[in-house]
Amino acid sequence: MTLFHGLSAFPITPTDEHGVVDTAALTKLLTRIAAAKADSIGLLGSTGGYAFLSRDQRRRAVEAAVSAVGGKIPVIVGVGALRTDEAQALARDSMQAGADALLLAPVSYTPLTDDEVYEHFAAVADVGRLPLCIYNNPGTTKFTFSKELIARLAKVANIQAVKMPLPSGADFRSELERLRSETQPGFAIGYSGDWGAADALLAGADAWYSVVAGLLPSEALALARAAQNRDTEKVRTINTAFEPLWSLFKVFGSFRVMFAIAEALDLGRFEPPRPVLGLQASARQRVKEALNALGSVAGL
Repeated sequence: MTLFHGLSAFPITPTDEHGVVDTAALTKLLTRIAAAKADSIGLLGSTGGYAFLSRDQRRRAVEAAVSAVGGKIPVIVGVGALRTDEAQALARDSMQAGADALLLAPVSYTPLTDDEVYEHFAAVADVGRLPLCIYNNPGTTKFTFSKELIARLAKVANIQAVKMPLPSGADFRSELERLRSETQPGFAIGYSGDWGAADALLAGADAWYSVVAGLLPSEALALARAAQNRDTEKVRTINTAFEPLWSLFKVFGSFRVMFAIAEALDLGRFEPPRPVLGLQASARQRVKEALNALGSVAGL
């Protein structure tokens, strides 16, 4: 099994209006990802709406995932929470349920210092006893990891990877060189931000943590493999077909668009958790058109 390398697919977490996880619907999404042969599943990431779910429902999702695809594809579980003890409890729950790895973001209402984030991550990594990936997601958490803090955390037992946002100027090579010069060999560096993922992989990143792969795993895998194989012509062709979706992600946010994709693919009529609202009819139509453009590319 591959951890923190290749294509990691992040699905939505279907729930009812009370926040109860629809395990049958979640299983359907996860088995599609496993069948497409993605390298891992990112369960309960930002796309999975972890912040909207109770501890019981998060454990329910992990148990359903492990039951459905455990042993077939690694399951990386998001355990971000406001309090350190709560994140520790989520880490223990995930370990006991059979998860393969953890993903942790520094969720907070009060802005955190580097030392506070370090202590938080060290505490969760200690009790989780599973490989852990740092989730550097300043767009949501408003905390940006410095390369110095990443290097410091990379020395903590069980912390083995970082999930980075797209760098300014798309200068992946320079950022990868800097991070690798300050972390130990084998520390995995991957990126989120679907529209920049192909460039990240072409530059030598270890992983693409993909939103779109949660519902379009075969299409995303085609792009990932082309980039990993340094087939730049194929990368351009596939990425161009994805551009209408990337544009929608930027305008409406990938979280909202993913629910519209699920509906367009007849995978289920799922609504995002309130207060987040689903897309209006005109935007949903644009999602369908974007999927049609993607489906028109030969081989996809």
